[in-house]
Amino acid sequence: MLTEEDNIADPSFVEDLDFYFENGVMVLSAHFLLKRGYCCQNACRHCPYGFKDSNLTAQESKECP
Repeated sequence: MLTEEDNIADPSFVEDLDFYFENGVMVLSAHFLLKRGYCCQNACRHCPYGFKDSNLTAQESKECP
């Protein structure tokens, strides 16, 4: 897990566009997740692929395409 103290050296990884920090934890944006090009199936907060945590009920859950 990346935090604000971690050094991010990749200039193509832009704060407030690709990610932001919330309570000291990095949150990836839908923009970055789409740019990455695939779903990691980790139920990311801003998942543009529609993946939801498998612990949810079947009605709430949606599998990633």
